[in-house]
Formats: sequence, C-alpha cells, structure tokens
Amino acid sequence: MIAALLRNRFVRAGLGDRAHITSSGIYALVGEPADPAGVRLLAERGIDLSGHRATALDEEELRLADLILVSEEAHRQAIFYRSPQALHKVWLLTELNRGDGDLPDPYGEGEQAYVRVLAQIDAILDEGWPRLLRQLDLA
Repeated sequence: MIAALLRNRFVRAGLGDRAHITSSGIYALVGEPADPAGVRLLAERGIDLSGHRATALDEEELRLADLILVSEEAHRQAIFYRSPQALHKVWLLTELNRGDGDLPDPYGEGEQAYVRVLAQIDAILDEGWPRLLRQLDLA
C-alpha cells in the first residue's frame, strides 16, 4: 500500500517521471497478491493494487535505491545484516514525519486494521512529504 500511495502522490505532484518506486519485502510471501482489504481500500481512492504480487528485496534493488523506506525496525536490521553499506539510505517510514516506531502490518488482520494503518500512512505522508522530497533532491 505504501508504494502505491507514494506512486500516486508523485504522479499528482507532477513528479511521476522523477521517481521509480518499487515494493519488495524482507520476509515476502513471493508471488502472493495484496490482501483484498488493502486492494479494496485503495480502489476507493482510484489506485489499482489488484495486479500487485509480493517480491523479495534483492541486492540489485539495495544497490540502486536512493532511499529505502521500511515499516519496521526489524526490516532495517535485516537490511543491515544483508548489506551494511546500504544502511545509510534506509529509513523507517515514521521518520518522514520525525516520528519513530514501527508501522503495524495489517496483513491478514481484516479490513479495520487496514483502515487504521492506511490512516497512519496518510498522516505520515502528509506531514513527511516535504522532507521526503528534500531527501530525494526533488524539492
């Protein structure tokens, strides 16, 4: 959901061609579709997540990325152990709005969990958007 929301924001800001946004998981269930609750909630916003399939984060993505947003501190730690040279570009999503802590994973928890997490993501991206653009030299 985060990647789809970010892509949508970049397009709406006229920056769609300036950012390549991917979604990969540390512990991904490779090939699995997005949870139907998340697909439904994003579809209500005109964002199509129906074709999403989970992929695993690979070394090439770590090397090429300018910024890697993770939702949990455990994800940052896993990246550090795999590729310590990439750590400087790994941020917790909550750090965009100067917060800290993990974003709960709603996968399999039902629609209300997705509604709560989506509201958290929106708040983080609303407040953290200027910081994200500055970090990517797009401001």
